[in-house]
Amino acid sequence: MKEALYWHKLEGDRVQCELCPQDCRIAPGRAGACRVRRNKAGVLYATNYARVSSVALDPVEKKPLYHFYPGRTVLSLGTIGCNLKCSFCQNWEIAQEDAPTRGLGPEQAVALARREGGGCIGIAYTYSEPLMWYEYVLDTARPAREAGLKNVLVTNGFIQPEPLEALLPFIDALNIDVKAFTGDYYRRVCHGGLEPVLKTVETAVRAGCHVELTTLLVPGLNDAPDEIRALVSWIAGLAPTIPLHLTRYYPQYKMELPPTPLATLERAWEIAREKLAYVYIGNALTEKGQNTYCPGCGALLIERRGFSARPTGLEHRRCRACGRVTEVTC
Repeated sequence: MKEALYWHKLEGDRVQCELCPQDCRIAPGRAGACRVRRNKAGVLYATNYARVSSVALDPVEKKPLYHFYPGRTVLSLGTIGCNLKCSFCQNWEIAQEDAPTRGLGPEQAVALARREGGGCIGIAYTYSEPLMWYEYVLDTARPAREAGLKNVLVTNGFIQPEPLEALLPFIDALNIDVKAFTGDYYRRVCHGGLEPVLKTVETAVRAGCHVELTTLLVPGLNDAPDEIRALVSWIAGLAPTIPLHLTRYYPQYKMELPPTPLATLERAWEIAREKLAYVYIGNALTEKGQNTYCPGCGALLIERRGFSARPTGLEHRRCRACGRVTEVTC
């Protein structure tokens, strides 16, 4: 455990957590909505500090990040806990339950990433919700940056502005879930809110971080063409070159709806491509939305097979065919 950041005392040894928009008021002996920030005798502690539930060396494409060092690997670390409770949670065993963990201090994590060698770009904080691992991520990202490693967040983006702005100077890339484009969906399905997530995306883009977005399309709930158009228009207003990943839902956790039809994914992909330069389809066997093409001349920049990527059409971020500077970091 470590004393948490971003909280204050209330009467009767209660505490107010200020990390995320859940705004939990926590009684002694109890935890917040995330289950990992606990009040012990009037002090808020991060009980998952330096506790790791999952460790893997992943292709960076698995995050998914398609425009950030394609073809390279990243050391992926996860913990337990999440401040949302999505009915379809893909990692519910660690996000919603108390899975086994082991200790891994910040310096140990950095050393582990460095031992992976030149193919590994750095550390991804992922799997559960890394913003509920805030103190550990901050303490690890600093020495990782000093060691020349990249820091990646795979996050739901549901955080208050002040802690986000303190963390972003140490973060190189983010994949942020925009789970839907209606507040009703966030309230009913995710037990959270849309507006704070949109502000997180806007703040990360403004800070100069590499940002990619993911929307899991759930049939009948967030896949209507008008909602896709609204989402895409908002993204295009920030930057039409932000990559959008449209991913296929499968029954998981508490949701039993059938998987997203391929036709739905492909229709959403077509809509998104009207305004966005880079749109991808994930979790589905389809030829559409896999490769990266130059927005200028249409030449193939990155060819993909599953999580394998070959950036044969790029040279120092430029399209080999037309010389256009692309939005791919490599």
